[in-house]
Amino acid sequence: MSSLALLVALVVVMVVLQAAVGLAYLAHRHPEAATPLLVGIGGTALIASWVIPIVVGR
Repeated sequence: MSSLALLVALVVVMVVLQAAVGLAYLAHRHPEAATPLLVGIGGTALIASWVIPIVVGR
């Protein structure tokens, strides 16, 4: 695997983690709306459902 591919994979992982933590934080600030862990996992699954077809399609 090339260095560029590893760097892109690292950036994608960092963006997904940041988005999941951001969603969980928003749910934590408004607990009557949703469970924070469920929102974080759901956000991660949503992003993965967009990224995986792009990666597999190569």
